[in-house]
Amino acid sequence: MTGREPIRRSTKQLIEDGRARQEAMANIDTVLAGVRGTAYDNHQSVRVTVDGRGKLLELWLRQDAVRWGADQLGRLIVMVARAAMDQATQAGYNKLGPILGDNMTYAIELISGRSAPARNPQAGGISAEEFQRRRDERMANGPTKAEPAEDDGFDPDDPLSFDLSSLRSDR
Repeated sequence: MTGREPIRRSTKQLIEDGRARQEAMANIDTVLAGVRGTAYDNHQSVRVTVDGRGKLLELWLRQDAVRWGADQLGRLIVMVARAAMDQATQAGYNKLGPILGDNMTYAIELISGRSAPARNPQAGGISAEEFQRRRDERMANGPTKAEPAEDDGFDPDDPLSFDLSSLRSDR
């Protein structure tokens, strides 16, 4: 673990932060119920929407989805549902992170058994340690002009533009 310098805050600020975290902890279920994850397959035969707790909100099948056959269609639905759940999970952690802080959010990941998809190296994510190293490096170098991001076609306002490779913690 890297050495850290203490953050200088007043007692009033610390109390306000503590109250905000306490309120957020009490409302975790509400936050998770409010986030959504939507995914679809490459052929746009199946679309699944879930909330942050994994509750299925929508399962849409194109009329010709039966052409896949029962077994393959079942596997396809499960795969799309997992992708939707990953998106909802990440959206939930993205909302909780700024309120609860990194340590509490990570504790929730451990308790729930669902780590943030952005931390999954197999999906193009980075570990918590790598994220912290990069953050510390950015903080040490001070503010810099951000380079324009490469356009990957991801539109956060369009639920059907979801792509597993877009689940990165550096967004």
